[in-house]
Amino acid sequence: PAPQEAPEGAVAPSALPGEEETPAAPPRPSDDPRGLRFRRGRLVHALLQHLPDHLPATREATARRFLARPGHGLDEAEQDAVLAEVTALLAEPLVAAALGPGSLAEAPLAGRVGGRLIAGQVDRLLVEPERVLVLDYKTNRPPPAEAAQVAPLYLRQMAAYRALLRAAFPGRRVDCALVWTYGARAMPLPDTVLDPHAPGA
Repeated sequence: PAPQEAPEGAVAPSALPGEEETPAAPPRPSDDPRGLRFRRGRLVHALLQHLPDHLPATREATARRFLARPGHGLDEAEQDAVLAEVTALLAEPLVAAALGPGSLAEAPLAGRVGGRLIAGQVDRLLVEPERVLVLDYKTNRPPPAEAAQVAPLYLRQMAAYRALLRAAFPGRRVDCALVWTYGARAMPLPDTVLDPHAPGA
């Protein structure tokens, strides 16, 4: 079945009660007075949104044209650095699959989990015969060192999406991952990390 539209009265996973999200990184921290890392995170996010619409053979040239726009304020070395980050992310197997043929961008999810009506939207969704893959982007939040250190809010959010997808696609494995654009890093979220944050856990 296709992802569902949000029903009236549904609650977003991010609105479920619990801990707050990871604070955003300051735009100009003391060790980055130009705010380059902050800008790079936003640019990585933008490229991840738009590059999948282009053929793989044209993505590098498309990204270079985008990064060279004067409004971004990047010199040539900085453009190369952002491009290298995005290229590395696109080569990650989870990211490559979630941005590949048959995947969906900004896919709405909705359903009832644990007696609560939940609705949300994921950045990338791929439905395969044996697996469902969901990615969510986190922009300008410093990534933790490992999945177990991810903010509980994000883990509850992804666990809720996992529950919705398991109900929609019974019998299929549901793999979840976060993509941190601040540092350009993909982080799989194994079941052992998500299970304690599952709805009703």
